[in-house]
Amino acid sequence: MIWLTWRQFRIQAIVASAALIALAIYLVLLGRQMGQAYTNDIVGCLPSDCASARRGFDNTYGVQVALIGALLLGVPALIGVFWGAPLITRELEEKTDRLVWNQSITRVRWLAVKLTLLALASMAVTGLYSLLLTWSASRYDQLIGERFGALTFASRNIVPVGYAVFAFVLGTVVGLLVRRTLPAMALTLVLFAVIQVVMPTALRQHLMTPVTSTVKLDAEAMSRADFMGINARGAQIDGYTMPGAWSLTSSSQVFNADGTPYTLEQSEQCDQSDPQEGMACTARQNLHFSYEYQPADRYWRFQWIELSVFLALSLSLTGFGLWRIRTYSG
Repeated sequence: MIWLTWRQFRIQAIVASAALIALAIYLVLLGRQMGQAYTNDIVGCLPSDCASARRGFDNTYGVQVALIGALLLGVPALIGVFWGAPLITRELEEKTDRLVWNQSITRVRWLAVKLTLLALASMAVTGLYSLLLTWSASRYDQLIGERFGALTFASRNIVPVGYAVFAFVLGTVVGLLVRRTLPAMALTLVLFAVIQVVMPTALRQHLMTPVTSTVKLDAEAMSRADFMGINARGAQIDGYTMPGAWSLTSSSQVFNADGTPYTLEQSEQCDQSDPQEGMACTARQNLHFSYEYQPADRYWRFQWIELSVFLALSLSLTGFGLWRIRTYSG
């Protein structure tokens, strides 16, 4: 069975290996370029020059890092579409299942061996790509990247391995149910894409209970916010981000020390014509706001939890696939 699986899979393995080697060369070169640029332009920069140096670093490498991260997100989808979906449908369409499934090896064992070997191959390809990307983009992520950002989180470290296994098993099970290669490939792509959108937008933030804190509105807090607006209904601070954290609050109302809303009349006590003096005056008024977030030190827990979720889903689909092929009647 191992030899047969290799014979049927060797073309895909060669293509994947060649693509991985090409990506590895590119990522190593890119990582060395970013490391050198970081050392030359960022390390030891003068306070007056650091902001422009950071913008220049982002402008030079931001698009490249985003593109290779997006490509890594597409690798599990490709594995599900081109490795998983045809695994069974190819046998059914070519009628070779009548020979293969009537040998001394049972159809359950046949599927179990193929799922095991190709799932391990999926993990190896995606894991190596993720490892290379995580190393290559490390300086960019350290300086500019958001670890909890949807694209960054899903394309770094161990989570992509879970995506790859799940996509492969999903494609296999969809093929077993649909029985036609092209519809199975299309349905696998749609289902995996939906899951990849739902996870970061609706589910990931609930994997652990968020932390809600009261933040004092001082000069540092205002410097970490995008905008502070005041109207007749009160003041709001938008876009505040705690260092390294995943912000779940995009806009918060500002309150006085006694819990009453900070009003437009109170803000007029500060001279807004001078931005620096206006900020200092606002900071002296002892204001605060509520902020909901996932702390930076939870990053690896989120990685392990999400990996476990997708591995558990993969095992569940594998169990269903083994049961379904045992009862399958063509």
